[in-house]
Amino acid sequence: MNPMAGLSPTQLRKFQEDGFLVLEGVFSSKECDIMREQIQKIIAEMEVPSHCRTEFSTQEEEQLRVQGNTDYFLTSGDKIRFFFEKGVFDKEGNFLVPPEKSINKIGHALHAHDPVFKSVTHSLQVQELVKSLGLEIPVIVQSMYIFKAANPQVGGFAVTPHQDATFLHTKPLGRVLGVWIALEDATLENGCLWFIPGSHTGGIFRRMVRVQTDSVGSTNFIGSEPNYDNSRFIPTPIGKGGLILIHGEVVHKSELNHSTHSRHAYTFHIMESKDTHWSQDNWLQPTPELPFPLLYT
Repeated sequence: MNPMAGLSPTQLRKFQEDGFLVLEGVFSSKECDIMREQIQKIIAEMEVPSHCRTEFSTQEEEQLRVQGNTDYFLTSGDKIRFFFEKGVFDKEGNFLVPPEKSINKIGHALHAHDPVFKSVTHSLQVQELVKSLGLEIPVIVQSMYIFKAANPQVGGFAVTPHQDATFLHTKPLGRVLGVWIALEDATLENGCLWFIPGSHTGGIFRRMVRVQTDSVGSTNFIGSEPNYDNSRFIPTPIGKGGLILIHGEVVHKSELNHSTHSRHAYTFHIMESKDTHWSQDNWLQPTPELPFPLLYT
């Protein structure tokens, strides 16, 4: 596609029908390399206190215990913070593997605090795509750099089926859009995304809500994810520089990385703020220091 063009009527219709859209060649190989180089600089300057060395897991019980029950996660919405794979620390909190190979993701405000990722998030390519979807006052709510490491003994774990609106809830629904940029080829072997086409039309099955117990913040899940028929999922391999638009309610997942290649991606979420209520019990809340920034510049 023309990287500076919005969606064609055919592409728009396909997104509306399927709840996702794969777009090849939106960013150049050089632009992807610049993002990868920048994340290495961020890692090189990483200073994580031992008590904040939080492991990241996609299993619900671990997700609640490790992510939701730590202030490190709950206060990361307006910061650049590091979330680690399982088994990369010893009992004393020391790295068992090189730090750059220990990270699952970095989030959740790269779009606000880092000039490279801020530029990509507000790029003309993204703005034209979002405009063609009809968003009038879109704001950026979070961003993440996902590593999907090549060694399944350390990283590259599967991400179970989910809907983004489980974690980023609005009233009405249908106001959250994910933008997923492949910084390396995403293949069947290294864990590309899989989607259930049309699954964005039935609402959401589960919500993660923020709860306050005494002075300690934590999270809890309301509802449960159904058992999805695996045959309904279709894979979406995509080349380096490609972009996937993701409706907030479409069901998607990724499998283990069985390859010898990582699957780096930069992803962020946008909300149409016009006539939209951002749920006050979402784990992520805007702050006076960082209100959700407008996408259009």
